[in-house]
Amino acid sequence: MAHPRLIALDHPGLAPFPLSDRLRAQLVYFQAGPDAKEMPELGEDEYWFDRDEVARWVMDGVFYLVSPLDTEKATEVELSEEQDALLAWLEFNHVRHARVED
Repeated sequence: MAHPRLIALDHPGLAPFPLSDRLRAQLVYFQAGPDAKEMPELGEDEYWFDRDEVARWVMDGVFYLVSPLDTEKATEVELSEEQDALLAWLEFNHVRHARVED
């Protein structure tokens, strides 16, 4: 069975990043918001990442989750090794636009 991987659409020669099922489900935590600058129309299984946010998460080692039950408060979450590796790959390779392939 093939494992999902993240393909950099803005850097087609770059080797894909392997994704566990868990990390694939967490990509939504790291995608840019709907009002992000320069974001193209995204297709199915495509993501757009904000370079400044990615750099901040890598530097800080944390990201923030907002509860759908209490949008006034965000919880600081320490990056897992897997999340940190993904964000480092995005930052180092300047990836903004990517698609998950199985």
